[in-house]
Amino acid sequence: MNDDIELTLSGENGTTTVTIDATNGGRIVQIDLDGIQLLIPSPALERRDSTSVAWGSYPMAPWAGRVRDGRFSFFGVHHKLQLNHDDSGNDTPGYQHAMHGTVMSRAWTVVDQTATSVELSAPLDQPDSGWVLGGIAHQRLEVLDGQIRCELSVSVGPDAAPVPAEVGWHPWWNKPDRLTFHPAAMYERDSIGLPTGQLVAPSDGPWDDCFINTAPVTLHYERPTHPDITLSSDCDHWVVFDRPGHATCIEAQSGPPDAFNVRPRLVTGSHPLRRTMTISW
Repeated sequence: MNDDIELTLSGENGTTTVTIDATNGGRIVQIDLDGIQLLIPSPALERRDSTSVAWGSYPMAPWAGRVRDGRFSFFGVHHKLQLNHDDSGNDTPGYQHAMHGTVMSRAWTVVDQTATSVELSAPLDQPDSGWVLGGIAHQRLEVLDGQIRCELSVSVGPDAAPVPAEVGWHPWWNKPDRLTFHPAAMYERDSIGLPTGQLVAPSDGPWDDCFINTAPVTLHYERPTHPDITLSSDCDHWVVFDRPGHATCIEAQSGPPDAFNVRPRLVTGSHPLRRTMTISW
């Protein structure tokens, strides 16, 4: 059993400790600001389920959200991914999907580490994932005074064939008292709950939806210290899942759920996919 990685920095904006579990998806286990925990409680190390999508903040690659039925075509070749989620809960046909990529439940390798930063990598063609196109995911997490910077990328070798890819982050924040969020549009969802590709005017919440948004998103808490947590990203897609009573997920993504079937993006040896997200207070 591997120990968690802890990154700690004390500065003018308080003491920040970020705990990372490289073995269980390279995910952030907890963010502690002067004793305030920003994410919902995670299981103890010996009781963590790496396949669970409901704790921590984990990187998603080479797709974010669901791939419908785990199926997509790429340059005329049909691909079938491992199905790891049933939206119906009772095996209703059409509701089983491949969700959140191939690396959110797998071990990442630590490439470099300092007291305040860590770099990790993981191959995308994980066993039993159904992904056979190759590629590698890299992420870097750094604690700065007043913010955490997250970087995530998908790349292939210089002579490798192109692959489709999207990336994103899936944090489970403790429930805020309110949210500042002003998206430009949202994706229409079909009867299964996946994007049709059509954009519509944003509706009122609660949501489990993907939005077009380029502005920071702020979670507001009624507490004396660190009341505002702001998320910024060069991603222009954001999924907001605020239906649970105990948590809100605000997910910066490079593209929408089911992107391989809605609007596929190519990654080549000369054009990797890189995105950043900052968490500031």
